[in-house]
Amino acid sequence: MIIPFLGLLFGTQPLVTSAPPLALNTNSLVQNFYFELSSIIAPTGIVNIEGQMRGLMFICFLVLALFFLKNLFRYFAMYFLSPIRYGVVRDIRAEVYKKLLRLPLSFFSEKRKGDILARMTTDILEIEISVMNSLEILFKDPLSIMAFLITMVLMSPKLTLFVFVLLPITGFLIGSVGKSLKKIAVIGQESLGRLVSIIEESLTGIRIIKAFTAEEKSFEKFSSANNYTMSTFIKMLRKRDLSAPMSEFLGVGVMVIVMWFGGKLVLDTTEVLSPEVFIAYIAIFSQLIAPAKSFSTAYYNMQKGAASLDRVNYILDEIESIKDIENAIPIKSFENSIEFNELSFSYDVTPTLKNINLRISKGSTVALVGQSGGGKTTLANLLPRFYDYTEGDILIDGKSIKEYQIQDLRKLMGVVTQESILFNDSVFGNIAFGIDDVNEESVINAAKIANAHEFISKLENGYYTNIGDSGSKLSGGQKQRLSIARAILKNPPILILDEATSSLDTESEKMVQDAIFKLMENRTSIVIAHRLSTIQHADEILVIHDGEIVERGNHDDLIEKNGSYKKLYDLQAFA
Repeated sequence: MIIPFLGLLFGTQPLVTSAPPLALNTNSLVQNFYFELSSIIAPTGIVNIEGQMRGLMFICFLVLALFFLKNLFRYFAMYFLSPIRYGVVRDIRAEVYKKLLRLPLSFFSEKRKGDILARMTTDILEIEISVMNSLEILFKDPLSIMAFLITMVLMSPKLTLFVFVLLPITGFLIGSVGKSLKKIAVIGQESLGRLVSIIEESLTGIRIIKAFTAEEKSFEKFSSANNYTMSTFIKMLRKRDLSAPMSEFLGVGVMVIVMWFGGKLVLDTTEVLSPEVFIAYIAIFSQLIAPAKSFSTAYYNMQKGAASLDRVNYILDEIESIKDIENAIPIKSFENSIEFNELSFSYDVTPTLKNINLRISKGSTVALVGQSGGGKTTLANLLPRFYDYTEGDILIDGKSIKEYQIQDLRKLMGVVTQESILFNDSVFGNIAFGIDDVNEESVINAAKIANAHEFISKLENGYYTNIGDSGSKLSGGQKQRLSIARAILKNPPILILDEATSSLDTESEKMVQDAIFKLMENRTSIVIAHRLSTIQHADEILVIHDGEIVERGNHDDLIEKNGSYKKLYDLQAFA
């Protein structure tokens, strides 16, 4: 529009009095536009001020209409891009969460919980901001740049070739800053992960912090991490904020050089570059700067977001070491026995369990006792495949547990741990956790067996009372009885009790112990206990020391042997 308008307005372009045949080529379209503009400026064939004013008005309205259409379609583009942008982020969150649920317990014992939270939240948010917000630019601006460059080539190949020599130099300078931005972004996200870890640890251990008057120490630790994170992010933001002014300055610098070189071509009488074409060329080149600048900014953001994407991919790429083998077989019931054959396991180089041999018949109770860190809990954790053993095998009904489908295997087992794991939900939701289509009567019946119905009934909303984060509104004994009620409702044939009463007072312990005895009726039970008085009824007691079974037998037999078990028993009786 600019070239014919300037040419006709200033009289350097001859009027087109007849419309050429319309065809799909540049010359035909331009000549037809010249004809339309000529008929507005000079309908009688004579250019006068009134015609020029009409032409000016026509061009102004045409510009306004085109920019209206441009912004209308830009809005439509963003309208349809939004579900894609946030849909991708939603899918990333879902994939990461699903992956976390599938990863073995060893992954979580090795990683800080706060760092995992940071990867799930701030890193994904950074991907949303840095990467997804750049989608429009990454798709649209290269097309815009390409369209402008093609137009510039058609207008002046010589001048455009000169531009092509300058642009790679600009691109190299922008790219070098972008690479350094990615490096500092990785450090920034890691420091943010450490900061979230400190916050998470402080919230979890707030009672201990207060009890040991460690508020000042905790604040110093937090302040140090917080200041480091701030300084890292300042460096990162300064590098990112350098992108816009640097790219704009480089763009203007290139435009000034183009103006100088193009001006020489206009002044040179041997060249065919007319003043109006040169003015239009400069106008189009100036339009090239905006998408080039936004594209370079998007490139910086992509580099920054790529660092977060790498941290998220660290979780997504983590190997699922515990998973179903090909053609894993289902198991719906437990019929005969559990066997540990020459079982060995280690978390690292040092063996945790060595050559464990054990047979547990259906309906029997086996107790594991011994020093802390001896491997009792590890032995119990291998049965539901929370970890996978390194040597030997575990058999259920004569087949290795690795041959069974993991979900089916774990459905056979109920676990009650020393620390009650409850969720910020209602009493009903916690008891019925993981079980579909549960009626209220079944939940109440499970609570009654677990000696929990009485205190639940006294809660504000009964079974629909929210118990707070980790059951913070309940006492230790009440939380443990809810855990037992949950196991009762699941009704598993195999039960794992990991020091379920060790952290309770005497009265709570009695009530919980009574609930445990009811839970253990007609089930195969593996009981880990420090208080030997709670496992004297067990069919077999194993004394585990440094990962090995050093004694085995029932309570009376072990007392008569006068060995390790007798020493433990005497120490507790004395206490």
